[in-house]
Amino acid sequence: MPDLIVRRVDEDLVRRLKERAVAHGRSAEAEHREILAAALTAPRKRSFAEVIADIPDVGIDSDFERFQSTTVARDAFD
Repeated sequence: MPDLIVRRVDEDLVRRLKERAVAHGRSAEAEHREILAAALTAPRKRSFAEVIADIPDVGIDSDFERFQSTTVARDAFD
């Protein structure tokens, strides 16, 4: 398996990595591998266009027309 060397890492990040490793009961190296794996194997985020395209067809435009109410809404704090 190949090695990965990361140079010039901020000391605060190294400290936080070690703290996180201790909290998870593993070495800093193992924690580093876990973080990389989680970041690089996470599901791809869908684009806005993909999300919009997946909205089901639930009616026609007239189903969603606004109408003007003839009654006056009361103030919620009256």
